[in-house]
Amino acid sequence: MTNVVLVGTLDTKGVEYGWLRERLLRAGVEVVLVDTGIMGEPRVPADVPRDAVARAAGTELSRLRTDADRGAAVTTMARGAEAVLLRLHAEGRLHGVLAIGGSGGTSIATRAMRALPLGVPKLMVSSMASGDVAPYVGSADITMMYSVVDIAGINSVSAPVLTNAVEAIAGMARGYARSGPERRRATRLGAGGRPLVAASMAGVTTLGVDAARERLTELGYEVLVFHVSGAGGRTLEKLAGQGVFAGVLDLTLSELADDLCGGILTAGPDRLSAAGRAGIPQVVSLGALDMVKFGPLETLPERARYRRVRVHNPSITVIRTTEAECAELGRRVAAKLRAATGPTAVCLPLRGLSTLGAPGGPYHDPGADRALFTALRDGLRGSAATLYDYDTHINDPAFGRAAADRLHAMIGAVSAAA
Repeated sequence: MTNVVLVGTLDTKGVEYGWLRERLLRAGVEVVLVDTGIMGEPRVPADVPRDAVARAAGTELSRLRTDADRGAAVTTMARGAEAVLLRLHAEGRLHGVLAIGGSGGTSIATRAMRALPLGVPKLMVSSMASGDVAPYVGSADITMMYSVVDIAGINSVSAPVLTNAVEAIAGMARGYARSGPERRRATRLGAGGRPLVAASMAGVTTLGVDAARERLTELGYEVLVFHVSGAGGRTLEKLAGQGVFAGVLDLTLSELADDLCGGILTAGPDRLSAAGRAGIPQVVSLGALDMVKFGPLETLPERARYRRVRVHNPSITVIRTTEAECAELGRRVAAKLRAATGPTAVCLPLRGLSTLGAPGGPYHDPGADRALFTALRDGLRGSAATLYDYDTHINDPAFGRAAADRLHAMIGAVSAAA
């Protein structure tokens, strides 16, 4: 049996959801309809009524109505929908999710979708889908479909769009249901049964990370490389938290510098946390912590214009991190790694953290690098993390291979002890 979950506000979009349910049933899939409406009365009956969604968020629907705070109510119902979808997935009653809506409905439904594991089909038909969908998609594999017209009735434009959505989610859900429980669970095995390893990389650390990736591939792993663009780091963290990886090779941490200094490619304050919480073996380095990334040169904040500035490309301008900033970054990295519950090693390339920071490069600054290393050492003193010094640059292939070998040894030790 294939089950598609519909998530939406049945007071304002009830007619449309009733239409979707009928078409999905005709397509041969079962439907679970979840109502996230708040004020008006539902136009069609729900399988999971709105009061149950509110209770799943830890409150009562009557309280949301009394408070009459739309923003708070939308946030609460989104949290409740998330809990409901996770429960349905755990019970094997969710093989795909479809939702339709404007800004509010999209916000509610996509929060719930983002909580589901990688690979679960997620389709959002939205009037917001022709703009910046990053806040809705985040790091999840959500498919966004533009509704063309607002979701307000079934008409000559909306009908073919919604018909495509029905056929798409029905097909995806059938495939997901057929895939079997082994494939549907988060797994640490990739193509050919090879263990999955995550690696972080930027353009300025490519040579070192490529050497590590090649070495890990030789050792029998499938390596997934994440570009530290903000979204890349968030995705790495999410998948690590889901237990997808056998190990993490986190050699590039520039997103932490952006988070500290107001750069544009931050992955948020939780970067470098998930693998440690999950107890996954991790080898960490400090790649690209010698810079902060901003947008085009003309957009550079006034406070940054008197720093060491370099145009990385027409879209990205970078500034060099100072000694004080590097010391704070060392403390932050140490605090995150001290909290790790699994094997953790830190590899320090003493001759530079990026192509720009290599000896003779425009960002070569031994004093700032030393402040970073010293703060990290001090912060990790007495912890379970192990530090290794390498008298080399991060992009030296020997460094990448050595880091890969360390991760391989740690993964092997964990496997042997299991």
